[in-house]
Amino acid sequence: MYAGKNRGAIVTLTANPSLDRTVDLSGVLVRGAVQRAAGIHEEPGGKGVNVCRALAASGSPCAAVLPGDNADPVVQALRSAGIAHRNLPIGAPLRANLTLTEPDGTTTKINLPGPELSAAVQESLLALTLDACSGTEGTGPAGWLVLAGSLPPGVPPDYYAVVAHALRSRFGAASPLLAIDSSGPPLLGALLHDAMPNLLKPNGEELAEVTGIASGDELEADPVLAAGAALTLVERGVSAVLATLGARGALLVTADGAWLATRPPVIPRSTVGAGDSSLAGYLLAQTEGRTPPECLRQAVAHGAAAASLPGTTVPSLEQTDPGAVTVTPLELHPVPASSARRGPATPTPKEQD
Repeated sequence: MYAGKNRGAIVTLTANPSLDRTVDLSGVLVRGAVQRAAGIHEEPGGKGVNVCRALAASGSPCAAVLPGDNADPVVQALRSAGIAHRNLPIGAPLRANLTLTEPDGTTTKINLPGPELSAAVQESLLALTLDACSGTEGTGPAGWLVLAGSLPPGVPPDYYAVVAHALRSRFGAASPLLAIDSSGPPLLGALLHDAMPNLLKPNGEELAEVTGIASGDELEADPVLAAGAALTLVERGVSAVLATLGARGALLVTADGAWLATRPPVIPRSTVGAGDSSLAGYLLAQTEGRTPPECLRQAVAHGAAAASLPGTTVPSLEQTDPGAVTVTPLELHPVPASSARRGPATPTPKEQD
């Protein structure tokens, strides 16, 4: 388990960025009907971009790496927001995702696949990521590299594992710590080979998917079972698992222990990006040398704050309330055989959209 302060800049790689348009409805979404919007928000998006936006909002140094032409609306939005970034021109427009939010916080999200990235573009994106992790003017490598979100068409599901291996081969003992937040084949592919991350951030459904234990709903309803599932990943070599469990809070499992964090419910406005903000909150605390329970506390505080904000708005540190979060140690127990499903699937390139 990593320990101590890690003040290097945080680099995020978003292989499938987007322009996120969020439409706020004045009433319940009705299929087949014509409805008026109460408002609209537009932000540069993709999980890694969102993490970087949340870090920047709290003054933490971060750089977002992404494909996209200089004139692409996503890149322009990052430039306008003052978010440090390195973009790789690809000669194709990035996707635009649509989110519909209802007054009670119910969220409907429609994600497009994104442009296809050739093998040559994938290699260039990897090189750009490693270059960003090197820092500039002799400042040394970044403190963290975050690999987050889906992979666009043409990119094999083990791409994150390839990036992780290249990162550690290049930097060796000075390698930035590695965090992964994805789902589906890219999540399963990220745990192939020998490049286990220092931090994995699944939700309940993704934790079930990657471990083959129970279902997402069952894990969210039973934090002890979820902690047991997360422990199987730690035993495989993942240093820490930060699992968000919806209304049940979040848990952190390492080789040194497990903790559950809860807080009173917030009035949700949009859940889009709440998980990305949780990861940002964890990284903010970790880079300050906080203990694992304190990192978990800030993660939940950040996620709750994000859910209370409109659209994909990310909170600053001052907008969070870690004092409202309760952190409780958990006893780890072996997962009952009755809770195990088939093992997690092994992704192949054919499974990638």
